[in-house]
Amino acid sequence: MNNSPVKIMETVLRDGHQSLAATRMRTTDMIDMLEQLDDVGYFSLEAWGGATFDSTLRFLNEDPWERLRIIKRHCKKTPIQMLLRGQNILGYNHYADDVVSEFVKRAVHNGVGIVRIFDALNDVRNLEVSMRVAKETGAHVQGAFVYTISPFHTTETFVKVAKDLVSMGADSICIKDMAGLLAPYVAYDLVTALKAAVPVPIDIHSHYTSGMAGMTYLKAIEAGVDIIDCALSPFAMGSSQPATEALVAALEGTPRDTGIAKETLFPIADHFRAVKKNVAETFKLNTAIDIDTKVLSFQIPGGMLSNFLNQLKEQGMEDKYQEMLEEMPKVRADLGYPPLVTPTSQITGSMAAFNVMFGRYKVVPREVKDLARGKYGRTPAPINPEVAEQILAGEELITHRPADDIAPQMEALTASLAEKGYPNAPVEDVLSYALFPDVALKFFEANRTKA
Repeated sequence: MNNSPVKIMETVLRDGHQSLAATRMRTTDMIDMLEQLDDVGYFSLEAWGGATFDSTLRFLNEDPWERLRIIKRHCKKTPIQMLLRGQNILGYNHYADDVVSEFVKRAVHNGVGIVRIFDALNDVRNLEVSMRVAKETGAHVQGAFVYTISPFHTTETFVKVAKDLVSMGADSICIKDMAGLLAPYVAYDLVTALKAAVPVPIDIHSHYTSGMAGMTYLKAIEAGVDIIDCALSPFAMGSSQPATEALVAALEGTPRDTGIAKETLFPIADHFRAVKKNVAETFKLNTAIDIDTKVLSFQIPGGMLSNFLNQLKEQGMEDKYQEMLEEMPKVRADLGYPPLVTPTSQITGSMAAFNVMFGRYKVVPREVKDLARGKYGRTPAPINPEVAEQILAGEELITHRPADDIAPQMEALTASLAEKGYPNAPVEDVLSYALFPDVALKFFEANRTKA
């Protein structure tokens, strides 16, 4: 029986505003509260990675690397945590090993203390380089597996992935439930199995999308989970995480009391409540995101649902919305039951929308073909043979680690950036250019001096 205090990973600086405010929180919105957040007693502060890198460059005219350095200067006691998509880093495609290696090194050098690393398909081959380099640079490596529901995703398969991650050097394991699908009693059984199978701490990350996450956390705590991911109340609930203050209060006086005084959280929450209002007004955002229980049937996160509806409206086909919802699980089964997380959620969703708009597999995006032939890694189940024959037309399948086919890229990227007027660019700028070339160049033009 685990009677140690539950630790909290605070997501207000990353996933909280990514989920509820389109990742539009600016560094200036955070800076006045960073030292107070540092004093709370959190396990870690998630403040980087995910969609924040792209958004700071694209929408906020900020340097993500400078944001990281600023946060680290103010948070000297609490580790800064980031979310990394393995071989995809923070983008949507696989990058060469030298880019992955350099990115991880620079992230840790600039302030990241804990790197949560996952692969959309739970193919651990795609995590080999990032995990190894993170370990070599002295970071805490949290290996994550993506939780989803299918005939091919069971407690046994998740435990196997966790064991593989520990054998690769993971210092802790995260259950990453991006769509809020993990039910309370299933969580209890899964955490119990993980605690029996691996000797490292277990973290649970869930979204409130279905309305179950708070209950799921409590059952996970009963089963002995070590760390829970929460967001301060202004950026909690909806499609974000359970509220930090609520979980702290729920555990007060119990054997698993967090040790955090909830009163210390109130002024910080008040600050971010004002930030949320300002961000919503500035960027014309709807931050009142409702719980959507349809995710339990269709496994489609709320943000994807609104995108699909917009796609159909643009084609004058909004009457096909229900058909599209019914098509999504069929496509997912055809493509080997990929978990619906970036980038496989976008790939699967686009194919479902195309099927409804143009007929089943009549128009097939390149990314769908790449997923089917193994360019993103090994799918949890085999691709439907009839669909594979229809969309691949004899294209060669990839059975090895996909990144083995990618030649080193750093030298060419550095040269390319030099040709565009930035010959002495720091490595961080080269990496920004590697991930988001057009967006990074636009940022450099506004913020860097050309040679």
